[in-house]
Amino acid sequence: MIDVIGTDAGAPDSLSEALQTVLRQAELIAAPQRMRPALRQWLQDHHSSANCINSDDPIALCQSLTVLSPEQNTVVLASGDPLWFGIGRILVERLGTQRLRFHPGPSSLQLAFARLGRPWQNAEWISLHGRDCAPLTQRLQQRPSALAVLTDPSRGGVDDVRRILSSSGLEATYALWLFEALGHSDERVQCLSQADPTPPDLNPLHLVVLLAEPPADPSPDSLPLFGLDDGLYLQHRDRPGLMTKREVRIQLLADLQLPRQGVLWDLGAGTGSVGLEALRLRPQLQLFAVEQRSGGGTLIEANAKRLGVQPAAVIEADALTALGQMPRPDRVFLGGGGRQRAQLLQAVIDCMNPGGVVVIAMANVEALAELRPLLTNAGWSIQISQQQACRGQPLADGTRLAPMNPVMILSGSKAKG
Repeated sequence: MIDVIGTDAGAPDSLSEALQTVLRQAELIAAPQRMRPALRQWLQDHHSSANCINSDDPIALCQSLTVLSPEQNTVVLASGDPLWFGIGRILVERLGTQRLRFHPGPSSLQLAFARLGRPWQNAEWISLHGRDCAPLTQRLQQRPSALAVLTDPSRGGVDDVRRILSSSGLEATYALWLFEALGHSDERVQCLSQADPTPPDLNPLHLVVLLAEPPADPSPDSLPLFGLDDGLYLQHRDRPGLMTKREVRIQLLADLQLPRQGVLWDLGAGTGSVGLEALRLRPQLQLFAVEQRSGGGTLIEANAKRLGVQPAAVIEADALTALGQMPRPDRVFLGGGGRQRAQLLQAVIDCMNPGGVVVIAMANVEALAELRPLLTNAGWSIQISQQQACRGQPLADGTRLAPMNPVMILSGSKAKG
C-alpha cells in the first residue's frame, strides 16, 4: 500500500502519533519542495534513512511509484485533503484505488471557515485554478449565502474575484474575506472593503470566501437617477438573483415612455426594481406594484424605502384579482403572469386609458407568439425588440464580454382618440 497523508503547515511534527509511525516505517517518502526542509529535519531527529523524492510533478511521481516493489513501504505527503483538488485524483487515475490508502488532513476550505467561526455545511465553492472565470459570474447570479473561491495567483486570483463582483454590481452584496497562507506562521486573514486595495505582498497561497450580507442602506440622494446596480436591491433569500437586470431595466424604462403624471401598474413586480426606478424618474406617478409571491409586498416596500420613493400601493396578491383594486392605468409593465399572461394582458387592454402603453418582458418565443396577436387584434401599435447585453469579465490578462440571457420586449401603444 501507498499511504497518502494530508498535512497541515506544521507537518511532520503535527501529524498524529499513528501517522508519524507510518512515516517512520516508510522506505520512500514523496513530498512537495516546500515541505522538504521540515521533513529532512524530522527524518534526522528520528534517525530515519528513508529515501525522499519530489512530488511537485504528479505525473513523474506516478511513474516512479508504478515501478516500486509491493513490499516497499511508501508515503506521499500532501497538503490538506489529497482528494479535494489535490494530488489524490491523479494518483487514483494512474495507480488505482487498490494500491492507495488516504489519510486526509484539514482542507483549506475547512480552515477558512474555522477562522471565521462559521458553520459551512451549506457553503458553496468554486475553483478558478487554471480556469475561465465565467462560472464564477454565473454562480454569483444565484446569490449563494457563502461561496468559497479557490483562487489561482496566475489566473483567477483575488483581483479577478473583485473585478467580477464589481462588473456584476454585487460589491455591496458580499463581504470579501481573504485568507493567506492558512496554517502557516505568516497566516493572514482580513475582510477587504470596496475601498481597500489588494495587499501588495499577497501570498500566492490564498483563497477567498464571499459572505452574503444585506447591502447597507444607501443615501437616496447619492444614487444615480436610474440604472441602479443589481446588488442595491434586497431580494428573496430563496430565489436570489431573480430580478430584472440593470441593462434590461434601463431599456424597459425607456420603452414605457413615462409621463410626468398618471397611473403605472407594475404587475409581477418581483423586487419592484422597474416600478421603483420609474418613480425616481417621475415622482408624481402613482405606482401600483403587484406581486403574488408571499413576502413580496414587504420586500418591495423595503426597496422603496432604500430608494427614497413611495408607491401609491403595494399589493401582495394574484394580479388578476388585484386589477379591480386599482385605478385605470396609463402605463403597465408586465413582468410576470406565467400561465395567466394572455388573460392578464387582455385585462390590461380592456382597461387601459387612451394613449396608454404596455411593456412586456419575455424570456421565450412562445410568450411572444401568444401575446402579440392580442395587441394586434386590439388595434394597438406594436414594437418588438430583443435586449442582448454583455458584461466585461476578467479573462487571463484581458477582458472578455460575457453574454447575459436575452430578453424579448413587446410594447403596445393604445391610440389617444
